[in-house]
This record gives sequence, structure tokens and C-alpha cells, in this order.
Amino acid sequence: MKQQRGFSVIGFLFFGGILACIGVLVAQAFPTVLEYQAALKAANKASAGNTVPEVRRIFDNAATIDDIRSITGNDLVVTKENDKVIVSFAYNREIPVAGPVFIVIKYAGRSR
Repeated sequence: MKQQRGFSVIGFLFFGGILACIGVLVAQAFPTVLEYQAALKAANKASAGNTVPEVRRIFDNAATIDDIRSITGNDLVVTKENDKVIVSFAYNREIPVAGPVFIVIKYAGRSR
């Protein structure tokens, strides 16, 4: 007799369960990626300011519009390189998995 190949029902359920867990984690992490992209865009807008308070005000205005809650204008590091204002930031996001288990994602960005 030839041996049959393929998934058994138990194997299919196990594989489906693993895919479902990965899908839930990705679904929880995706909004943090969108927020990082918005923060990067806001940092690029803020680099048009000439003074540190102006840069922070521009960033806070953009953060209000784009609903950025992880960082504020006070968390920015504002420097000058070759007469160009550079805005950089870094922050961590924790995603709860189960009980005391978290996934920590570290984000860092810098204006162009």
C-alpha cells in the first residue's frame, strides 16, 4: 500500500492555531508601526523650525493631527548639522502577550 501524504485534522488545527497566534501579534504590532511612520513624518515637518521651541510646537501640532501618543515635543532631540535642523527621537512600545509576557519594540527615527 502507498502511504498517504498531507495534513491530519490534528496537524491542521495545530498549524492553524500557530498561524492565528502570529496573526494576533501582527495585528497588535501594526498600529505601532503606523504611529512610528506618523512620528517620522511629523519629525520631518518639525525640522523646518528655526528654534527648539518652534520645532517642538510644530511636532506637537502634527502629533495632535496624526494621533501620536507615544512621544511629545519634549521627547525630541533637536540638533544642527551643517546649518540644518535635525530632529531625532527614540521610544519603546510594549505589546502585552499573556500575563507577564510582553513584546518590546524599540523605535528610533531622525529627520532628513
